[in-house]
Amino acid sequence: MTDAVGSIDTPDAQDEVTESKKKPRKGGKRAKKGPLKRLALFYRQIIAELRKVVWPSRNQLTSYTTVVIFFVAIMIALVTVIDYGLNHAAKYVFG
Repeated sequence: MTDAVGSIDTPDAQDEVTESKKKPRKGGKRAKKGPLKRLALFYRQIIAELRKVVWPSRNQLTSYTTVVIFFVAIMIALVTVIDYGLNHAAKYVFG
């Protein structure tokens, strides 16, 4: 049994010809600019993105910082308790 012309399994001969005639790209817009212009564009884009950022107010920043410090203190206490417990367990098991 043979495949029908233009089936999904086998591409048409016309598709193969048109794909081979395409010209390869040579870097697009980036190849036309020098490295200093690209660097300047990069920094301009960074500044444009930073202008879009919604910065927290002083009250928000203070509350976020307090929450983070409190959470870190709790985690330090938790790890200390677990370490202390495992230390005593190891001393009990291994003498």
